[in-house]
Amino acid sequence: MKRGRFLVWLRRTHAWIGLWGAALGLLFGTSGILLNHRNEMKIPLASQHETRQTLVPPMESLQSAEAFEAWLRLNFKLPDAKSRIQKKPGGPVPWGGGQIMQPENWRVTLTTPNLSLNAEYWQGDTEAHIEQKEANAWATLANFHKGSGMSNAWILLTDTLAGGLLVLAITGTLLWSRLHGPRLIAAALIGTTLTASTILMLTTLSLS
Repeated sequence: MKRGRFLVWLRRTHAWIGLWGAALGLLFGTSGILLNHRNEMKIPLASQHETRQTLVPPMESLQSAEAFEAWLRLNFKLPDAKSRIQKKPGGPVPWGGGQIMQPENWRVTLTTPNLSLNAEYWQGDTEAHIEQKEANAWATLANFHKGSGMSNAWILLTDTLAGGLLVLAITGTLLWSRLHGPRLIAAALIGTTLTASTILMLTTLSLS
């Protein structure tokens, strides 16, 4: 009876997690097929509209790279965009057979699924150079599929798909074995062999 109850619980767990995995699998499977066959289907996936402009940020936003990034978020209405800040310290650089002092350089990138903004500012200047790339619908779909520019909540959501597949593999194996010793031993041997082979392959690829 204990074994029977456990198998019933496994079957229910397998079914509900399978339903969740099916919903996410439908989303990622559809976008994956479109991405995989974009050339044959003539889908204009990588279409982006690019614009460049020069702006004069307020003086208080030029006190630090972080303040500059905050101003960009506010000015371009991108409060939830993924951010990357690159700082290149100032110093002497070769110029015309001699050297000149180059000021500190800031590069800020804000990314959402349908928009990429790159801003560059040289400390001491009054202007900042802004480049925007607005993606079309197909490129936005690709970014959703890859998680580009998505929040941590979306990343955690996609992690549930991977975790669900692991649980489905374990519960499916246990249901197949019906908790009988010989079948459990066979499943353990197969799982150990596949895991070891995968680790060995990944290790070889990382060293090559």
